[in-house]
Amino acid sequence: MNRKTRIGIKNFGLLIAGTLVLSTICCTAGPIVPEAGVVIPFEWVSNHIVMKVKINNSRPLSFLLDTGNKYAIVELETAKELGLTLEGEVEVKGAGSETPKGAYVNAASFAIPGYDGFSQPVKLALPLRRLASVFGHDFDGIIGSEFIKQFVLELDYQNHKMILHDRKKFQYSGKGESIPVKLSHAGHLLVEATVVLPGDESVTGTFCIDIGSGGALLLNSPFVAERKLLDKGIKTIRTIGKVGAGGSTVGQVGRTMELRIGGFKISNPVTQFSQDKAGAHANASEMGNIGAQIMRRFNIIFDYNHDRIFLEPNASFNESFETAFTGGLSIIADGMDYHVFHITDILENSPASEAGLQKVDIIESVDGKPASDMTLTQLKDMLEICVTHTLNVRRGDKAMEVKLTPRELL
Repeated sequence: MNRKTRIGIKNFGLLIAGTLVLSTICCTAGPIVPEAGVVIPFEWVSNHIVMKVKINNSRPLSFLLDTGNKYAIVELETAKELGLTLEGEVEVKGAGSETPKGAYVNAASFAIPGYDGFSQPVKLALPLRRLASVFGHDFDGIIGSEFIKQFVLELDYQNHKMILHDRKKFQYSGKGESIPVKLSHAGHLLVEATVVLPGDESVTGTFCIDIGSGGALLLNSPFVAERKLLDKGIKTIRTIGKVGAGGSTVGQVGRTMELRIGGFKISNPVTQFSQDKAGAHANASEMGNIGAQIMRRFNIIFDYNHDRIFLEPNASFNESFETAFTGGLSIIADGMDYHVFHITDILENSPASEAGLQKVDIIESVDGKPASDMTLTQLKDMLEICVTHTLNVRRGDKAMEVKLTPRELL
């Protein structure tokens, strides 16, 4: 069978833009869920939720949970490694300007270790391997709304677990706020929210709640251009290190004054002002994305079948946002277990540029702690602390010691 269509990705989420419509999963009966629910642990990796699954009884795989995506997707090289049946061609159009190609997957389902009796089809295989280096962690695929809507899904960021409830029997008894949402045909979770811009200008519009995005708030390029936001004297720095399924994205990073969701007010969120000319962040039908750095401040209950979510502020709600690019460098990880840390970009007039660091450098230790003892997430967390750090780096065959003193850039 010769099937070809073009798919647009919102960060990691899918939008079917061709004439072929993939079959959806029947939700009439629903999976069997015990009365106490099913507790699924997850890892917190670079502001993303990573859970373990198996495909056709494979080895454990690392899949991202993403409210900006619809179908279960396996990384293309992982699919080939597992010997999955692939057919047709899918053009991936997402955040960034590239259009890599993937394929459809036949006769493959994923299961969750510890949840016997549940499985769900894997629909697509897409080339996402580059994202493993961005995360510094295995990245084998994505799970989206076709999974989430089978349940009422409770997300506990503080304790790194999700709880799956029976969607037909669930009764909410907490003290959180019910927020109306809708699920787009592409599987994106949409909410009405208000952003307060410098000068106290308030604008209300449609945002995607996108826990598959590791950022805080992103404003799409049509909205940024229409409101001339980058001409209003907002202090910004160049976006570095932002990579989606379609490659690198461009824009500026600054802060808006406030984001309002229901009765909740989030002050001074770090905000990406997109300047993308194509791809997901050039979408004019939505104002932007609300990412994990905001959503992790809540315990969230997703009840897609009743077009609502419940938000309960957790212990992180009043934390200030991490300062953007305090060191002024972007880093990826590769090598065995992702312990080789490459600097991929240096921000102008930043601590990194002032310290003499360059794109070709490899970080071998920080403050005497070897790279082999750190994850990429841990390394980034260390370099967010505004004290002087001693970095041992390698540039070609030359070893150097560099003093880096991060500071707030926004």
